[in-house]
Amino acid sequence: MKRINLLNEETSNKIAAGEVLERPSSAVKELVENSIDANSKVITIEIEEGGQKLIRVSDDGDGINPEDIEKAFLPHATSKINAIEDIYAINTLGFRGEALPSIAAVSNTILRSRTKELEAGKEISISGGVKNHIKDVGCSIGTSIEVRDIFYNVPARQKFLKSSQREAALISDIINRLALANSNISFRLINNGRKVVNTYSTENLSDTIRTIYSKNTTDNIIKFEKHSDIASVYGYVGNAEISRGSRNNQSVFVNKRYIKNKLIATAVENAVKSFLMINKYPFFVLFLDIYPEFVDVNVHPTKSEVKFQNDREIFKLVFDSVHDAIKNSLKDNFDLEMESAVDMIKEAPPLVKENVQIPIDFKSHEPPMKIEDKDNYKPEFIKPTVDYSFKDKEDSVYSVYNKKETEGNADYLTDSINKNGSIPSPKFPDLRIIGQYHNTYILAESAEDFYLIDQHAAHEKILFEKYTKEIMNGSVSAQILLTPEIIEMTPEDFIYYIENKDIFVRVGFNIEVFGDNTVSIREVPNFLGTPQLKELFSAMIDNLKNLGSGETHEVKYNKIATLACKAAIKANDRLNMEEIKALIDDLRCIDEPFNCPHGRPTIIKMTLYEVEKKFKRIQ
Repeated sequence: MKRINLLNEETSNKIAAGEVLERPSSAVKELVENSIDANSKVITIEIEEGGQKLIRVSDDGDGINPEDIEKAFLPHATSKINAIEDIYAINTLGFRGEALPSIAAVSNTILRSRTKELEAGKEISISGGVKNHIKDVGCSIGTSIEVRDIFYNVPARQKFLKSSQREAALISDIINRLALANSNISFRLINNGRKVVNTYSTENLSDTIRTIYSKNTTDNIIKFEKHSDIASVYGYVGNAEISRGSRNNQSVFVNKRYIKNKLIATAVENAVKSFLMINKYPFFVLFLDIYPEFVDVNVHPTKSEVKFQNDREIFKLVFDSVHDAIKNSLKDNFDLEMESAVDMIKEAPPLVKENVQIPIDFKSHEPPMKIEDKDNYKPEFIKPTVDYSFKDKEDSVYSVYNKKETEGNADYLTDSINKNGSIPSPKFPDLRIIGQYHNTYILAESAEDFYLIDQHAAHEKILFEKYTKEIMNGSVSAQILLTPEIIEMTPEDFIYYIENKDIFVRVGFNIEVFGDNTVSIREVPNFLGTPQLKELFSAMIDNLKNLGSGETHEVKYNKIATLACKAAIKANDRLNMEEIKALIDDLRCIDEPFNCPHGRPTIIKMTLYEVEKKFKRIQ
């Protein structure tokens, strides 16, 4: 065994920095939390190049005593605790005394601070853990710290950082969380000279939520509150209107400390499960105030996790408070709707029942192919040509042209040939349509086999392959919206859009920046028709977040195409025989017809043997 060495101070500081500082956002979090602990009322954060070039945090807090300026950068030097007993009753965000020495060990740091009792402040400069100077300076009351060229002396750590836009998004996100937890403090984040976060001091949490997210968010949140002997839980949870495809808009605070806790998140999600759509996650801002002796915050290097003494009690408290609030809110709304509905019934004339056909937007179809034998086939020259446009407002039934002979029609043959000169190969035999079951499943048969086809999954896959090929070929056709759709995003979402704006252009969107964190959508891909743009755009941003920065453009195109295929026909949409035939013909000739973009089967095949075995005709 090798001899044991005692690491020098420089090496140990860099190791500690690697645990405490994962990226520039970690440094911002530690510095802003110090400002909060210093009783600041206004905190300004300035960053350049995602914090890699510059992080500057200025506050108007208590300041640091001149005699303690140099001591603040020593390992485990802190003003928050004095003895081991204090660990079990922590009421501040910082307490270890690791942040400042860790930051100074991997950057060029300058700190200026002044207390209100003194007329001048003190400045200290440290580079890579080595002190450059300490001197008197003129400065305002409070503390200002500049961190430049973070990780300049740890090149391995620099290689693991993401793009400057992504790092800026992470910093924006953490500032938003800290602003939610401290609505009585005014926060301002400036990224490359542009203000991206600006909150104002208020005692009303919903005002801060509105500033950070949007008015639409505050219009769709429900307040909850509950108390027990050891803890209190309160906050806001969103309804189905603002649920998202990711957990990015979920914030949990324990004693005003932003944490990530699966126990609490699961409790909230279970409480709202029966009120939300599948695969959607609720928006919530949750505060848990608990006696310090019942929670351990010293279990993670970045203090982002905590341990509770009684997990079951905390889970039940959170679940009950959120579930009761949503249930009562729905009950109140239902009572109001019932009252207005009764009034309408008294005054309204008798209703006339009408049958309405749901419009379905099929696209151009490749001609059906008929297999003559296992290895040889030729085009079928009789095909119903379908016109899926409406005749007029009163006629919502699709008009279908009569069948016509197309043999020898050069245009028809040209349309059925791929760009590489080959005719699309059918992946299953030509089917005879039996009918439609439950307005959802298509029943069909071949010579010996029975087929059951999910019309929604089938049309979804047809649109997906068509759209994906258009994207890869750069031939996506777009339609101009009569009225541009204005979408206001969070600063984090906006940065993700800016980073991926070329992706949106390639998939057929024409989007312009329309003020701070706001975009104007002017064109959308043609096949979308008139989608719920805000919901679709938010889902696309969520998918790009979940993919991360390492994914290729092809993977991102694939995810966007999967989301965009919500334009497919739905279950319970009644189709006539011509529409069913056109759908099956298209499905036969796509590349992979047997699964939808989400992996579900589009078609189930049963042989005659299997059917007869079900009916016990054979053993």
